[in-house]
Amino acid sequence: MFDLPDSWVWDYWFADDGDRYHLFFLYASRALHDPEARHYRASIGHAVSTDLVEWERIADALVRGEAGEFDDLATWTGSTVRHPDGTWFLFYTGSTRAEGGKNVQRIGYATSTDLVTWQKAPGAVLEAAAPWYETLDSGDWHDEAFRDPWVFADPEGDGWHMYVTARAPEGPVNGRGVIAHAWSADLREWELREPVSVPSENGFGQLEVTQVEVVDGRPVLLFSCLADHSMPSRRAARAGTWAIPAESVLGPFDVDRAEPLTGQDLYVGRLLRRRDDGQWLLFAFRNVGPDGAFLGGVTDPMPVSWVDGRLVAEAPVAATAS
Repeated sequence: MFDLPDSWVWDYWFADDGDRYHLFFLYASRALHDPEARHYRASIGHAVSTDLVEWERIADALVRGEAGEFDDLATWTGSTVRHPDGTWFLFYTGSTRAEGGKNVQRIGYATSTDLVTWQKAPGAVLEAAAPWYETLDSGDWHDEAFRDPWVFADPEGDGWHMYVTARAPEGPVNGRGVIAHAWSADLREWELREPVSVPSENGFGQLEVTQVEVVDGRPVLLFSCLADHSMPSRRAARAGTWAIPAESVLGPFDVDRAEPLTGQDLYVGRLLRRRDDGQWLLFAFRNVGPDGAFLGGVTDPMPVSWVDGRLVAEAPVAATAS
């Protein structure tokens, strides 16, 4: 497991350079005392590993911007991809309270030649906008949700796609979460498009930290949502991470088909394919313990497989080995 003794660790994502695995993670000092305060003190840390179990922390990747910038409150979750010219792109969420003290989220990026030293691009490249996405002025949600960019290459070579946690402007308040979609030819300029999912009476208020992969030949989309932010029909599951089987990585994604992948004790499930044997692995961060208190820390890898059409996680690799 990856954890820090002096900081809370939560959302995270990976990059694989062919030699080492890179873990980018959100962290904030435990000196805040209240773990809920961590969200507005988040920086993006960085660790590396050769086996996905033992991690070495290295220099941080990003910190929040200066006053007045789109990320002046915090830098939140993202994803990392490599352009064909060798440049690494780290897409991330920038949060600000400049708009009347409310939390507004936008998407920006930074670039690197070595995955270690990053340079932010000036300003945001995407934000929530009508007619497809709910904005702060609706008053129906606690923030302007537009975060957690997941970027991947088009399977047919037609540029790049980005999925974003967002909300539709209509529908049941706790079922209004949708997966926003954007497209780019070069990773720098982005075109906002209509969502690849729709609100549902059996849905979720937010589909956090989405990821799409083809696991053993089957496309699947992962997202996270806790009971408090979901429709009543979903609350009994007490789940943290959910999986939606699909026909294509390009969607559409039917949230009514979502099945629990973890309990609420594990949040932000991420898939990564191990380089040496091709095994797909699930990671998550420890959300709460038996007493309901926040824990933090990224788990050891858990092998996944399809069982009767559902994605299922096994025991952590490190626990099995011991």
